[in-house]
Amino acid sequence: MRFAFGEIRRAKLRFALLIGAVALLIFLILFQQTLSGSLLGQFTGGLQHQSATVLVYNVDARRSVDASRLLPQQVAGVAQVEGVAESGPIGEASFTAQLASGEQRDTTVFGYALDGPGFPTTLTEGRLPQTEGEAVASAQDAANGYGIGEQVTIVPGDTSITIVGLADNLQFNVQPTLFVSYPTYESLVRSTNPDARGVLPNLVGVEPAAGVDPVTLAGDITAQVEGVEALDRDTAVASLPGVSSIQQSFGIILGLAFVVVILLTGFFFLIITVQKTPSLTLLRAVGASGGFLLANLLTQVLIVIGLALVVAIPLTVLAVQGASSAQFSATVEPSVVITTSLVILVLGVLASIGAMRRVAKIDPAAATARIAGGGLA
Repeated sequence: MRFAFGEIRRAKLRFALLIGAVALLIFLILFQQTLSGSLLGQFTGGLQHQSATVLVYNVDARRSVDASRLLPQQVAGVAQVEGVAESGPIGEASFTAQLASGEQRDTTVFGYALDGPGFPTTLTEGRLPQTEGEAVASAQDAANGYGIGEQVTIVPGDTSITIVGLADNLQFNVQPTLFVSYPTYESLVRSTNPDARGVLPNLVGVEPAAGVDPVTLAGDITAQVEGVEALDRDTAVASLPGVSSIQQSFGIILGLAFVVVILLTGFFFLIITVQKTPSLTLLRAVGASGGFLLANLLTQVLIVIGLALVVAIPLTVLAVQGASSAQFSATVEPSVVITTSLVILVLGVLASIGAMRRVAKIDPAAATARIAGGGLA
């Protein structure tokens, strides 16, 4: 350990530049992961964090919640499929909500049967709706006019909704989101579109009977009810339009960043090892073991990556705080930081294998062949 630190002290600038470069790459990885996770969460949270474990669409909607409409006979048919413990209609639409401050904001509203599937599962404060005109709001928007006790008015129609609860990660389509009773949802649709002859649900939420696999039940519903497609909740979330493209775009960026970390770390220590070969050969000749030299190399790798993480993590927290706003909030998740840090540490060690192999192949006898190193010839 002392030998490893001593070498770093003698080459401060060289190692400082490496630490800075690796820190910037780790910052990029963490920042992109946070942005992508927050964006996907605010895009899909309303669907991900409702209680129905199976969601039934109109087959022609191509797994789009907004495009799906189910007929009454389809809703009734879903309830009759064997393995369905309970089911109920779920409506979803975007409305213009006027806040107490007078500001108007686009707001997504989910309507569900209060005694059926579809209620928000991440309630953190307050309670679920118990009657018409009540709502659970996304906690991210509590400070923006959607706090408990606040009233929002859906316009046109001037229908007032009182917020009685808050739930985490409940936004949908990156908008403030409200969960209300299905009759309240119907009244909102009628108030904004008085010419509507009827209000059809976008989805049917299903809860399987005990011991019934959601994926299997989804297949049974699709096969037995004409004109519908049923998906388990995770598949439904992953199939939302735009989700796969967002994941692929951020995945490419993150993949490239990880590759650069590996290449940068690997080439740096390989070059350093090549430059130090005469010195390392002399150390082996005077009795230093191969294990000692390998341990020092590994220690330097861990020091570099550890210090880079110490720089990158606070920088990521500050950058995320600066990037957050009333319309888009992001949070650095400790689990993401820990997982990424461990992955980078492992990749750093793997990247140094080339340098380690070169150290392991050093022959102490080679010192006798170097005149400049005190050799015999």
